[in-house]
Amino acid sequence: MSKGNAMRNNWRDCKAWKDFGVELSTTNNEGAKLFDAVLTQYVGWYDDDSLGGLEKSVEKMIGNDPNFVMGHVIKNGLDALGSGRSYYLDKDFQAEVQTMMDLGKSPSTLPREKKHINAVKLWAQGEMTEACLVWESILEENPLDMLALKFAHDSYFYQAHHPQMRDSIARVFPKWESSMPLYSYLYGMHSFGLEECNHYAEAEKVARKGLELNRNDCWSTHSMAHVLEMTGRSSEGIQFMSSTENDWNVCAMLACHNYWHYGVYNIERGLYDEAVGLFDTQIGPRAAKSGAMLDMVDACSLLYRLNLEGIKVKDKWREFNEVCKDHVDDHILAFNDAHFLMASLGAGDKSATDKLLTSLKEFAKGTGKGDNQKISKEVGVPLCEALVAYDAGDFAKAVSLVQPIRYKIITIGGSHAQRDVFNLFLIHAALQSPQKDHNRLARILLTERKALKSNSPLTDRLISRAMAVHADG
Repeated sequence: MSKGNAMRNNWRDCKAWKDFGVELSTTNNEGAKLFDAVLTQYVGWYDDDSLGGLEKSVEKMIGNDPNFVMGHVIKNGLDALGSGRSYYLDKDFQAEVQTMMDLGKSPSTLPREKKHINAVKLWAQGEMTEACLVWESILEENPLDMLALKFAHDSYFYQAHHPQMRDSIARVFPKWESSMPLYSYLYGMHSFGLEECNHYAEAEKVARKGLELNRNDCWSTHSMAHVLEMTGRSSEGIQFMSSTENDWNVCAMLACHNYWHYGVYNIERGLYDEAVGLFDTQIGPRAAKSGAMLDMVDACSLLYRLNLEGIKVKDKWREFNEVCKDHVDDHILAFNDAHFLMASLGAGDKSATDKLLTSLKEFAKGTGKGDNQKISKEVGVPLCEALVAYDAGDFAKAVSLVQPIRYKIITIGGSHAQRDVFNLFLIHAALQSPQKDHNRLARILLTERKALKSNSPLTDRLISRAMAVHADG
């Protein structure tokens, strides 16, 4: 990344961190500077090539000071929130978390740092809500602790705790000054919380301010993409993503997701060739290269949406299923599980499908731990069973499984835009069900959808289809 004022290179040493008000217990200045570099890349969603990128920066930070408590906190926190490493299945990850906890026993470890250790441990063990409470307790005492703020922000996103995401930033924003490092990123974070709470006008205003301060702030771009999606401005969305593409695609860790938004606009408008083109040139290659869970679910989601629209994408699933099937026993997020299942179904991999369902049911019965165990039991299992039923052509069963939980699907996490694939899934299942009550349900759902977002070509296409197929309903 090398554009605009997003690039920082004046990293804070131990004294600078203390003067800022976020003291680190390490006395290693190089470690403190590398911690700043890691935090900055995490908050900005980019890889600083001068440091070898985020992963290399983490390696250098730990290698430089193996006993650096907050170094281990940010490393393990990134691994946990990346949702690609299961604490209960990955023995190496368990050992790394234990090392962090052991280092925290040092008399020099600060009380705030001990809270960080506890929060990361809780999150890794599946107690996401409790972890957020710990991070918020840190912020009550120290609102300038960006790591606590960002970990909490991302966790609220994962859990669809939208008011918490909004309020967490709002509480601390007045304590920050514009001259402080990373200040401008607060705008994108606050905007996204506002947007997910349906405060679209204010969210747009705040996101545009973030981009005014830093055109490379891809999280502000991301929040703008959500605003345009939710307010039915898909043509404007395509223009916005196209005209700013070179500003946000340098942020490698979020570029795939922003291209997903770009693709969703095209599907909305029936521009299927453009959507497939974005998948083939950007979303697919970026997801395949990174293997990151956020990128994998984006790839699966876009392919599934295209499939619902009748676009043949079967030959594109295999590569992503190969990555996803290595995570079928993780059950870190029900949101991930549903997308992994889309991949195995799309690829026609019955073995991976059966394995995921069996494992998920066992996890939901009580072998699992943490917040996601209850979510999987109430929502994850029936949602995944519905995906399997739909794939088998049993549309009535798919409807009967999803209709009772449709207002609970929010608990699997993600954004409104991301979860909309399940709204569309239910409509398509109801349209194709042989039961007339399901056909009526489809029309009712489309009426709801039209009322919520009147300017939606995709909704209009589905309404026309419903009228044509079930005119006598």
